[in-house]
Amino acid sequence: MAAVDATVEKLRAQCLSRGASGIQGLARFFRRLDRDGSRALDAAELQRGLAKLGLALDTAEAEGVCRRWDRDGSGTLDLEEFLRALRPPMSQAREAVIAAAFAKLDRSGDGVVTVDDLRGVYNGRAHPKVRSGEWTEEEVLRRFLDNFDASEKDGQVTLAEFQDYYSGVSASVDRDEEFVAMMTSAWRL
Repeated sequence: MAAVDATVEKLRAQCLSRGASGIQGLARFFRRLDRDGSRALDAAELQRGLAKLGLALDTAEAEGVCRRWDRDGSGTLDLEEFLRALRPPMSQAREAVIAAAFAKLDRSGDGVVTVDDLRGVYNGRAHPKVRSGEWTEEEVLRRFLDNFDASEKDGQVTLAEFQDYYSGVSASVDRDEEFVAMMTSAWRL
């Protein structure tokens, strides 16, 4: 396990050295490699894909990474779990501002943000597609909510899903002060 953790640290450092788009670019690239839509890659696919990006893993490292994120015993790694692991951990300041933004959205206080919660916080009537008649306000709110929802778009966003979304954003912002300022401004906290 220590060797796999070291490999993940190596990949994280290589991704982060590429700046804001490092991990996000890797995510897009992996999703293109996943031709069958299984959301998984085997060790050879992982190794070839990373090599194309200039991120080198030897065969043993690729196999170890696949074993670590193999959720179903198929010998493949789960892309979403792997990409989450590549993100650097967030500081308490970042976690706190994300929780504050979530609390602002969760008007019902039940720990889940729905379209009904958004109605009191986010005004979709001014959206260009609502104004043109292409979408309803309900559609705008649902699509807005879908940005934060996990791969299963169920119309409900939990704190964990919200944190996961912002963990990806956080990976591209170097300083806590910048991230907190961005969140504070975006959510008018």
